[in-house]
Formats: sequence, structure tokens, C-alpha cells
Amino acid sequence: MPDPVPLRKLEPADRFLLRTATWLNLNRCGERFTFAQMDADRHLAAYHRFAPDDGDYGLVSTAGEEPTGVVWVRFFSADVPGYGFVRAGVPELSVCVLPGYRGAGVGGRLVAAAVVEARRRSLGALSLSVEEGNPARRLYERLGFAPVAGARHPGTLALDLGPAVAPPRA
Repeated sequence: MPDPVPLRKLEPADRFLLRTATWLNLNRCGERFTFAQMDADRHLAAYHRFAPDDGDYGLVSTAGEEPTGVVWVRFFSADVPGYGFVRAGVPELSVCVLPGYRGAGVGGRLVAAAVVEARRRSLGALSLSVEEGNPARRLYERLGFAPVAGARHPGTLALDLGPAVAPPRA
């Protein structure tokens, strides 16, 4: 039986998709940012930078060859933290389901697959930031994400994946 939400690996060539997804996430409640404003803000622009060589990874859901959503996990630094920054070494998850595909389980499939990959990579935790009133918060909490006490930004949630395991030395 075919996967109801086919996924492929996020590639560096998907920069336009990440930029669009970041813009859509920022404007979930109505237009608050233009692309130019987003790109000019180093904290916001950092969300659509994708550096697999630094450990970033992601997945794209598709219908045929067209993307329907994207989840990406990005390592932020303490000097340019994301809104869901918890601490160095804990990457932040972002997800966006494109308009027309929302409400059909795409977001849940993407986030669950990103968590599976985090465990495969022996990451100790994942974090994210969700605005008040965003219905996606229920999904995150159902998957085990919980509020982070003392977080810099309200809406910061984290998922404890257990102790991080260092990769074996070659």
C-alpha cells in the first residue's frame, strides 16, 4: 500500500521552499512580514538557511512531484538563536504545510518522521516555538513536546529524546 503522505529528503536546492515556508509560518495569522523584512532580520533569515554539513536535516511531503509541506531541523547558535532556542546542541524543528494541504495529517506525518530521524541520529532533544492560539500546538503536545520552563520566548516546547549519544570515533 503506498504511503498516504510520501516523503523525500530535504535538499540544499530546496532553498525557495524553505524561504516560502518560513514566510508562511511568520504570517500564519495574517501578513506581518514581507520577504524583504524577513530576509533583513538575521534571526528570521536564519530559519531558511539549511546546512546539512552542520547536522541540519529535513523532509518534504509531496503529491506527485509537488511539495505539500516541509519539516526541517536546524542547529542554531547562541549568538543568533531561533525563537525556540533551548541551548547549544538542541536543534529547533520547524514545519509548514502548504495552503490547500492543511488538515489532512501532513503536518503530523512530517513531525513524526523528523522525530524518528532525530532518534536515529541519537539527538538528545528537539525544540520548537509555537505561537499562542496555533492549533498545531495540540499536535506537538500529542507527540510529547512540553513547555520549557524559563525559555527566552513563550511558546517554546521541547521533546526529550534521552541522552545524546556521541558518534563512534573512526
